Amino acid sequence: MHIREIARKFYRRYLLDAMSAMALGLFASLIIGLILSQLAMIPALAFLADFGEIVSASSPVVGAAIGVAIAYGLKVAPLAMFSSAATGALGYQLGGPVGAYFAAVVGAELGNLVAGKTKVDIIVVPVVSIVSGCLVGTWAAPGINNAVAALQRFLEMATTLQPIPMGIIVSVVFGLALTAPISSAALAAMVFTVAEGEAMGEGLLLAAGAATAGCCAQMVGFAVASYRENRVAGLIAQGLGTSMLQVGNILAHPAILLPPTIASAITGPLATTLFQMKNTSASAGMGTSGLVGQFGTWATMAGESGVLLKILLLHIVLPAALTLLISEFMRKKGWIKFGDMKLNL
Repeated sequence: MHIREIARKFYRRYLLDAMSAMALGLFASLIIGLILSQLAMIPALAFLADFGEIVSASSPVVGAAIGVAIAYGLKVAPLAMFSSAATGALGYQLGGPVGAYFAAVVGAELGNLVAGKTKVDIIVVPVVSIVSGCLVGTWAAPGINNAVAALQRFLEMATTLQPIPMGIIVSVVFGLALTAPISSAALAAMVFTVAEGEAMGEGLLLAAGAATAGCCAQMVGFAVASYRENRVAGLIAQGLGTSMLQVGNILAHPAILLPPTIASAITGPLATTLFQMKNTSASAGMGTSGLVGQFGTWATMAGESGVLLKILLLHIVLPAALTLLISEFMRKKGWIKFGDMKLNL
């Protein structure tokens, strides 16, 4: 097999399929836990606090959900998939979301490799999956933790010293990641999750806030810019769902990516300077999808004044206005034509 073909399959399987599935695991555990913990602040819903704690950032249940989700995305044998709950939990406990990813991928793949090869698969497959995944999770944890900590220190220092250029870079990168067929939520969970007992620095919190702004700019931007083609259905599907729906149109008409990307380059530095927006973990990469980015921002900035107004302006109003202004200008110039952003909904 040609090296390029191998690289393409590796990229699709381990970056597209595995990381996209990982985002589902994060959503079904960590992100839902965040939402439940916020709803529990309402007196009538206080009973939800215990449920939210089960899937809090410190719970190994999050790692188990990541592990099973990744195995599901890789379409491995059932026994390898179920065993990934254990490998994901251990990987998460030792190395956070990145550790869960590597432990789950290795365990699921090796378990799947031996599936169907013996008459005692019910023993062999779980043993191979759990032992191999846990070994990788254990061995890789120190390196993963050091690498993630180094990246976080860099973001902390760079965003504190240079909030405007870092706001632009982080916002644009995460916004593009959200629209591309990779998981910005999984990426955010890896970058903006700190070890249990540690607190995120101001610079890292602001970087996460810029990431949220960039994701919102893509989702709200595409929803508004394509309204004349997709109407209310498209507004909801992209504004509360995902701008990834536009990938096919972007490949055919790359110019349509410019308005929301320019908008994210504007809102990103506003998030790190004027608005001082903050966020943490996977919710920083969710944008307006299910309003998870807004729940995360609200939870992170609890107690600060004017949070709701800031969220409304930076996550919705400004991205919508900026993207619409830029896209309408490009339509008048003929750089974007009617139908370029049409979705089959």
